[in-house]
Amino acid sequence: MDTSLPPADELVLVDRELAQLDARRSQLLARRAWLIRALYQPAGVVAPSWQPRPPVADSTPRSAQNVLLTLGGTLLTIAAVAFTLVSWGSMGIGARAAVLFVVTSAALAVPVALLRRGLVSTAESVAALGLVLMVLDAYALHRVALPDADGLGYTAVAAAVLAGAWTAYGSALSRLRIPLPVAVVAAQLPLPLGVLAAGGGPTAFAWAALVTAAADAAAALWARPIAVRITAATGATALGGWSLLTGGWLSLTSPWTGAPLLLAAGALALYVARRTPALAVPGAALAGLAAVAAFGGLLRAAVPADWAVPGYVLCGLALAAVRLLPSSAPATPDAAGAPAQASPSGAWLPRAVRAGLAAAGAGVAALGVVWALPPAVAGLLGPVGRTTDVWSGEHAERALTSYPTTAVLVLVVAVAVLAAVPRLWARCGALALAWALLTALPVSLDLPYPVTLALQLATTAAALWSAVRPGPLARGLRREKAPADTTAPAASASTEASAATGSEPTAHATGGPAAPVAGPGAPWGPWTPSSPRPAAVVVDARTALGRLAYAGGLASAVSAVGLALDVRGATFAALGVLLGLFAGVAVLGADARRVVSACAAVLTATGLVFAVAAAGGFEDHWTALALLLVPAATAALGSRAPRPVALAVEITGAAVGLLALGIAASRPAFLALALALGGVIAAATAVRPERRRFASWTAAALFLLATWVRLAVWDVTTPEAYTLPVTVPALVVGFLRRRRDAEASSWTAYGPGLAATLLLSLVAAWTDPEWTRPLVLGIAALVVTLLGARFRLQALLVLGGAVLALDGLHELAPYVVQAVGALPRWLPPALAGLLLLGVGATYEQRLRDARRLRERLARMR
Repeated sequence: MDTSLPPADELVLVDRELAQLDARRSQLLARRAWLIRALYQPAGVVAPSWQPRPPVADSTPRSAQNVLLTLGGTLLTIAAVAFTLVSWGSMGIGARAAVLFVVTSAALAVPVALLRRGLVSTAESVAALGLVLMVLDAYALHRVALPDADGLGYTAVAAAVLAGAWTAYGSALSRLRIPLPVAVVAAQLPLPLGVLAAGGGPTAFAWAALVTAAADAAAALWARPIAVRITAATGATALGGWSLLTGGWLSLTSPWTGAPLLLAAGALALYVARRTPALAVPGAALAGLAAVAAFGGLLRAAVPADWAVPGYVLCGLALAAVRLLPSSAPATPDAAGAPAQASPSGAWLPRAVRAGLAAAGAGVAALGVVWALPPAVAGLLGPVGRTTDVWSGEHAERALTSYPTTAVLVLVVAVAVLAAVPRLWARCGALALAWALLTALPVSLDLPYPVTLALQLATTAAALWSAVRPGPLARGLRREKAPADTTAPAASASTEASAATGSEPTAHATGGPAAPVAGPGAPWGPWTPSSPRPAAVVVDARTALGRLAYAGGLASAVSAVGLALDVRGATFAALGVLLGLFAGVAVLGADARRVVSACAAVLTATGLVFAVAAAGGFEDHWTALALLLVPAATAALGSRAPRPVALAVEITGAAVGLLALGIAASRPAFLALALALGGVIAAATAVRPERRRFASWTAAALFLLATWVRLAVWDVTTPEAYTLPVTVPALVVGFLRRRRDAEASSWTAYGPGLAATLLLSLVAAWTDPEWTRPLVLGIAALVVTLLGARFRLQALLVLGGAVLALDGLHELAPYVVQAVGALPRWLPPALAGLLLLGVGATYEQRLRDARRLRERLARMR
């Protein structure tokens, strides 16, 4: 058991394990009882015999009956429609009335008898036919008796009559499921069609749809049949949505006309949300949006156009404040004087309803904040995308100068509201919006260039200071707590009680369903103790706020540098201020912010060097030499800075050094000087033990490159001038390596250095017509070979011998060719044959000699 947990967490873990042990003990006791009954079963009890199951039919009788009834009702409906539309004119008025009355009455009366016999499905089919016949009767009545009546008006009245008749019919025959939903469908038509028949416009139609939706909502809330409730809910959603859309459109074109419609629709949605817990949040959110659209539209009509969005934002914030209201009425003490608990029925606004209203208001406010952000984006990115020359004194035209200045007010209000919420997410949002506000001020207020630059630098300084000292930003925040498991103690107590009584733990006692017994054929496995759940990760408020502020400070710093490039003095001022700020954060900051600030300080210093060089009119190669001051300074600071900061600073300085070498490449002489100075810096860095290995090799490479570049400047074409500066230090290093480690291979110690000079000189000697180079190379190779044989060094012997042999072959080749040309033509093949015969006769001896030579070479180092 892990004893490193706090006492409270360990107690929860112990209680949980005990509960699971008790549950397992109950399962084993139940299993034991079953095994005893199975082993000592009385003889008279006969085990049930398993009979083979009958084959499953393709379709059940009930489903086949429904299909037949549906087909029959459909065919009768088609026949009735065809009779009404085609054969109607061939009959007189009396015959028509008689047919309508008899057929409709029969279709409506037959289901009564069928229900008495229990034939519900048949009654449903016949009743559906009767409902269709009633629609056809209404159509026939309009064609024969009321041909001059208005079509929309007659349809509205007929729909109302049919809805009432079907409601009465369905209520009388409650076992029928079709009449009542069909009555609800018919009830959707009277009011909207009546308004259209009376010549009403979109507003009147929307009100009629809203009244119908209210009736549908009432039916959906209070009706008992599920089909009626579903149909009514569908109608309420469709008509209510249409009225809301119409109200939203009217709030933009005629606010005083659309506001009452939106408020009425919102009130209906709020009532439904309060009565239906499942729809509490979306319904309340819809009601909140309707209210904001209504009041915001009225404000938009009363204020100038620039104040329209702030008006909506204020309405949204006022609605979001509903979240702070109490969720229930105060409790009253009972007769005994004890305080009574507040019942859910006494709640004024349930928690879910308040959450939906607050979400709607917050969403509107968030959209307003998004509307106010373009000036901040323009203030941040405008200086970076330059359209003028550096230090020209001209300033690029600002974008979005005609954007409403009320965007600043929206950001101010949003910052104030979020700062008042004691939550980490709200405080982070307030900090981000405060930074956006300061960035947007120059664009929104059209501030002059000096004020804009000063504000950018002040924003950077404030953000970086907040990143270093985020304590004031986190003041007043509520401490986040990880959710604790509170079910284990109750489960433990319940299982202890069940063990004491010998009963199974119930689902209510353990907070869930009772654990099943693991029998022989059970699909579950044996019980195993569960591991405790990991604790929720709690984000440190100061760390989160500090990192957010630091990100804003970096963005403002980049924007300030881009803005300062318009004027020479502003560039020096901005880079100097930023250098001081980043250096301060690198000294006072923590974690990754300290490392990034140190690198940013190095880059800022690099910018200052460039600015000084540009102001002094330096040429590129002098600028490159001036840039080497940056890696020299980083190498000096790296010896005193902490390890992560030192490494980052030195890497950044090395990158600046590479940039300097690239700038100096246009002048080879200065490139050689820059390489030599870089080697000096690397050699000074190699004094430190932790940098010795890498810096020493870097210094050697830079010195070598500097030597080669200088030789190229002097037009030196002799390869030994380039290879000997490599060979001599390499041989010295190899000699020191062999003194420290006698087992080191000669190929590792001396091979690279010797190969660098001998092989390149051999290539040059084969193409050199003079005799000096081959002679000196042969003497050097002979000395190397003799040293290899004397000290038993394989690399020296092999390399020296090979170069000596090839050099001698190159020198003797002309004489050999002349001698072969002077001999008879049959003599070379004869000599080759004699040689082969001699080798073949002494093959075994030559083979032993070759093996002995290989072994001797292998024993060398």
